[in-house]
Amino acid sequence: MKRRKLFESAAETMLFASAFLSIVAVLFITIFLFRSGMPLFRKVSVFEFLFSSRWEPTAATPGYGILSFIVGSFLVTGLALFIAVPVGLAVGIYMAELSGRKSSKIIRSSVELLAGIPSVVYGLFGIVIISSVSRTLFGGSGYSVISAAIILAIMTMPTIINVAEVSIRSLPKELKEGSLALGATHWQTIIRVLVPAARSGIIAGVILGMGRAIGETLAVLMVGGNAPIMPTKLNGMVRTLTMNIITDMSYATGDHLTSLFATGIVLFLFILVLNLTVQLALKKSITEMEGGAGA
Repeated sequence: MKRRKLFESAAETMLFASAFLSIVAVLFITIFLFRSGMPLFRKVSVFEFLFSSRWEPTAATPGYGILSFIVGSFLVTGLALFIAVPVGLAVGIYMAELSGRKSSKIIRSSVELLAGIPSVVYGLFGIVIISSVSRTLFGGSGYSVISAAIILAIMTMPTIINVAEVSIRSLPKELKEGSLALGATHWQTIIRVLVPAARSGIIAGVILGMGRAIGETLAVLMVGGNAPIMPTKLNGMVRTLTMNIITDMSYATGDHLTSLFATGIVLFLFILVLNLTVQLALKKSITEMEGGAGA
């Protein structure tokens, strides 16, 4: 008994240390990022940095405006979600409510495989297939906003599918049984009862997918064109925040290097807001499910 208590105490200490190490790692990354990027704002105003599109860090009179990269990031991410959300939600609903055991297993395995494919493989697929199709259908070079959005849509779909399926499966069975008992069809029950009841979890999945999309670098870099200009059309080239950092990091020095860390701060804050939104959405979803179960 004494040995068991000693073992449990040691395991509890080890788990606490692991959790504490995670917090410390996030804290040190945050401090390092802000310490490296904030000095830029002694020379460049926050307003100019965020709302200027002039990115010429190596010019005689340098310009450090990242507005075009912010717009590019949200444009590509928005289009990716516009493609991925309907498809991902449809697949999640099918897996949770309509598919048989065998077909559900096959689809789930495919989704898991899709989630595990490296970014560079997506990028190569985009160069060979997506860019060629984009060039044929929309014109331009094929390395464009729409090509980057399609690649990101494919990459974020597994997250949306998995969260949508789990959210629907986690609903109390009484919701479905009550709807069917009142005379609703299976399809009406899905559309008017189950999906609205699981909306908080589904929204959390969409936001997680958005976080994955806005933070993606390599695949987008390979098909987006990487031009430091304001995106004005879907078949035009684009550069996102992550693309800007990875493109210039290899040769940046001085204020140029500091500006890249400042760009990382902006990206960090975007992801932080998204994660907080996910936590609130999940908390609301749990509260709603508990309320539905209690009723």
